[in-house]
Amino acid sequence: MASHFIVLVFLIATCSVALASDSSPLQDFCVADPNGPVLVNGFACKDPKMAQASDFFFSGLHMPGNTSNPVGSRVSPVNVAQIPGLNTLGISLARIDFAPWGINPPHTHPRATEILTVIEGSLEVGFITSNPDNRLITKVLQKGDVFVFPVNLVHFQRNTGHGNAVAIAALSSQNPGVITIGNAVFGSKPAIANDLLAKSFQTDTKTIDWIQSKF
Repeated sequence: MASHFIVLVFLIATCSVALASDSSPLQDFCVADPNGPVLVNGFACKDPKMAQASDFFFSGLHMPGNTSNPVGSRVSPVNVAQIPGLNTLGISLARIDFAPWGINPPHTHPRATEILTVIEGSLEVGFITSNPDNRLITKVLQKGDVFVFPVNLVHFQRNTGHGNAVAIAALSSQNPGVITIGNAVFGSKPAIANDLLAKSFQTDTKTIDWIQSKF
């Protein structure tokens, strides 16, 4: 009986690991059919006989993103929305451009671990561990340096130089998702009640109203 229990625990643990990331493909590829009538976790496959090179191709990542915005950065994603052939393959990437002292604000990827490489410039990067420690792990990266952000943890990047900076991020999901903390908390639709946020952040409703007006 004990041996059966051990086997059951092992199977549950194995299944939990298997379900912690995108599902493994069951065929060579599954080019996304966004207009397919079937609703699935991801995208339905189009007929593989109809697949073409364009389904696995993206052009333009060499082009700088427009960083003329309040945070001074631009993320150019290359995920299943840009390359339908990424469907079921569990991988994507993004180019991130930074103006001098621009930031990629604190955010999370609910479905992916991220590994970032600095292509130009220098970046201060960091992530925060979960409660109760909330430990900040941070480092300044130079050109050619690589840093990993574990799945779901809040993380950020900031250009620490006086010139532009560029990074390439690879992510372990075809559709990693992103939750920018400020946008989610202060820019939700409908808005979170200002008295609730005031109590959460130990401030007053007037301050919360001012912050919400920025989002």
